[in-house]
Amino acid sequence: MTQLFYNAKIFTSDLENLYADALLVRDGKVLWTGALEDRPDIQPDEATDLQGHTVIPGFIDAHMHPVMLADYARQIACLPPAVCSIEDLKREIRAVHDALLKDLQEHPEQPLPWILGWGYDEGKYAERRSPNRYDLDEASPDLPVFLVRSCEHIRCVNSKALEIAGVTRETPDPQGGELGRGPDGEPDGILRESARDLVIPFLPERPDEARIEALVDLGDLLVSQGITGIAGMGNLHAGGNYGLIRAAQERGFRPRVSLYYMWEYFEDDDQFDLTPELLDRRKRLRIAGIKLIGDGSISGKTAWMHEPYLGTNETGIPVYPDDLMESAIRFAKRTGCQIAVHAMGGRAIDRVIDRVAEQDDWTDGSVPYVRVEHVTEPRPEALRKAAEHGIAMASQPIFEYCEIETYRANMDAERLKHLYPHRTILDSGVKLCLSTDAPATSWAVPSDPFPNLKSAVTRVAYDGTDIGQAERLDIETAVILYTKESAEISGMAGSGMLKAGYDADFAVLSDDLFTIDPMRIDEVQVLETRIGGECVYRKG
Repeated sequence: MTQLFYNAKIFTSDLENLYADALLVRDGKVLWTGALEDRPDIQPDEATDLQGHTVIPGFIDAHMHPVMLADYARQIACLPPAVCSIEDLKREIRAVHDALLKDLQEHPEQPLPWILGWGYDEGKYAERRSPNRYDLDEASPDLPVFLVRSCEHIRCVNSKALEIAGVTRETPDPQGGELGRGPDGEPDGILRESARDLVIPFLPERPDEARIEALVDLGDLLVSQGITGIAGMGNLHAGGNYGLIRAAQERGFRPRVSLYYMWEYFEDDDQFDLTPELLDRRKRLRIAGIKLIGDGSISGKTAWMHEPYLGTNETGIPVYPDDLMESAIRFAKRTGCQIAVHAMGGRAIDRVIDRVAEQDDWTDGSVPYVRVEHVTEPRPEALRKAAEHGIAMASQPIFEYCEIETYRANMDAERLKHLYPHRTILDSGVKLCLSTDAPATSWAVPSDPFPNLKSAVTRVAYDGTDIGQAERLDIETAVILYTKESAEISGMAGSGMLKAGYDADFAVLSDDLFTIDPMRIDEVQVLETRIGGECVYRKG
């Protein structure tokens, strides 16, 4: 079928043909873009008047955690507006506790249930401190509680959870992690980085059927936000998500997906392999590569920095051991897959770039062989090496925008202005893309692309704090980084541009994103989303 879309301001993300007012689509692929009067002499089967609206390629969120995000929809959201203090958090936990305890009393044969929550951020709480085991014990003395901090690199559990996991004051800190402790040496329930693995094995397994249903619901949310492709960046627990995503796609999950598997959970799995079929860049669902965790987060003070955090001698935590990187490189060279490395702080960035820059590109050249995730304070030498060797970077403008309270607590005002230096990265010649890391951020709807764009373009946090005007991006560049560049870095062949031969994936917007006051970018809404020319969302 041939479709004509006309009477629109179409931003293509194609630098050779950036704007058009008409678009021809045949069998889900773009056939032509340009001025309506110049269109080829092809009679469409269907013509759609877009009534002057702005159209952009579908957003490609190059770094998010779809299964985690879908699962969290069924857990306690430890975020404003419902939770603004530890006392609020206790109230929410107590309500779930009472309901679960009643159900357990009626059905004593069932396993002991866990109370799960996500997104807590002490910077947004009235007490300006993290909850600890004793706070959680007040709300749930007899059922285990497991909360995930907004950054995903820190957990908070209660005494019952520590008891089940066998964690005591004698338990040593694991490689790449730390157990929070009180003055007496007793664990306080805070699990930093890999210390999470002391407790995660004891969490109840969620049935696949429930996870698939949650993913289908998530897919509906994503397309309503104009998101037509995502990169799933692995779990912080054993296992991969290919089967779950495939099942969800069969039931209506529409976005295209590239998956990255957390290498630490597959290094010793002799059955794990990435075949050319799994890596095929033309597929709606593919595995793109493997991922390592190099450090933590700024807001949690676990990102591994060159300079200490404000008012402390702390510089963060290096996470992966050297031998894990070596085995990852061997595997990637054998299979031709990408390596993605979470490296937020400058020391973590240097560590990964110094090592992989010693290697020749092991891919076919169609994707970056290595991508570095988050990239808060890269040094000039790291940027030079990344540009020289074709190492890409994926950044999340939403972090500093929405976590500003803890960023201000951890960094002085001048340092804040140089974090996530998008303009400097681009000017250094490094390939860069934008993403959200949803749900690993303190935002109620963490996958929403418009606050993310607003942050990149204004460099003003949600509360008005200046976070570095010199690093602002113009809106055209920001959209290209969120579409074309995200698709290329994530290995989604044929996506990210409205260009002949590419997927006809696009969003129709309520406002002109390219002329609206940048401070109002987060007010823009998606009116319609199409994938392969097919309408998958229309605002009611």
